[in-house]
Amino acid sequence: MTSLPKRRFLGLSLLLAGLGFAGGVLAQTYPSKPVTLMVPYPAGGLSDVIARTVNTALAKHLGQPVVVENLGGVSGALAAQKVLNAPADGYQIFQGSPNELILSPLANSAVKFKSEDFRLVQLVAVAPMAVLARGDLPVSNGDELVAYASQAAREQKPLTYASVGPGSFYHLMGEHLSKLVGVPMTHVPYKGAAPALQDLMGSQVDIFITPFGKPQLEMAQQGRLKFVATLSPERLDHLKNVPTLNESKALKGFVFNIWTGYFVKKDTPEPVVQALHKALSETLGDAAMRASLEAQSQFVSKPLSLAEAARYYSEGSAQFRAIAKSIQLQPQ
Repeated sequence: MTSLPKRRFLGLSLLLAGLGFAGGVLAQTYPSKPVTLMVPYPAGGLSDVIARTVNTALAKHLGQPVVVENLGGVSGALAAQKVLNAPADGYQIFQGSPNELILSPLANSAVKFKSEDFRLVQLVAVAPMAVLARGDLPVSNGDELVAYASQAAREQKPLTYASVGPGSFYHLMGEHLSKLVGVPMTHVPYKGAAPALQDLMGSQVDIFITPFGKPQLEMAQQGRLKFVATLSPERLDHLKNVPTLNESKALKGFVFNIWTGYFVKKDTPEPVVQALHKALSETLGDAAMRASLEAQSQFVSKPLSLAEAARYYSEGSAQFRAIAKSIQLQPQ
């Protein structure tokens, strides 16, 4: 009777030893082929610019090409699901934010995954946000925006605001602003920031609350759109002439930003996660990459440990779920 438990113990020991050996092999061989960086929006938007800035530096540290793939739709959830459908081997990296992984499952009943199905390997950047407007919108700060929106609502022509899809962070910002000031506004969803910006410049939509970078700054200089206000607590050094919503009477305290991180499926083998984490951490120190991201108004993150990354993602999930609850966001 005592020999059976011993055999089981021996078998378990051999199994664990085999898993340890396999993990070591994975750590040594990953990556042995090109890695795909999945971007959940069409080419041309800020997310795409970030990916095509990071991928070259990341490839140097991984020792393999990092190929950017764009797949927009369902507020970014389409690309996220594609990563979940792929093997958990680290060859599909998801460039994500609260938009796709936290809010999309709360807003869209067709999205079946949960934020916990992904693991944050490394934070890459934090982006300031701004209220962008069509070039001819006659407002230049938060209080003027609220007054204009109020007048438009009284005339039965509600102000329109763009987003990258129902339940996206930009949708939440528009809805949150609308509820705070008690003025109805009309949501106009797009598949990504690029088409939303095109319609904003074409005066097909009034405002777009969004992260911004060098292209948007150039569009403003050309008069194709305007910066009404930023969502930063104080004026940004490179936009001293643009007020913050925090300065306004109607929207004081309306302070938000959004972050970008690199994710894998939660059951990706630990040695692969560690190898990818090491490469991403080294990539964050790449001077050329940092300069390129900072030129896009991105604040490059300091490298986080895997434990810090897990905590950051968990706390972010709780924060954005609270915002969704406050505006009574319902899955549709």
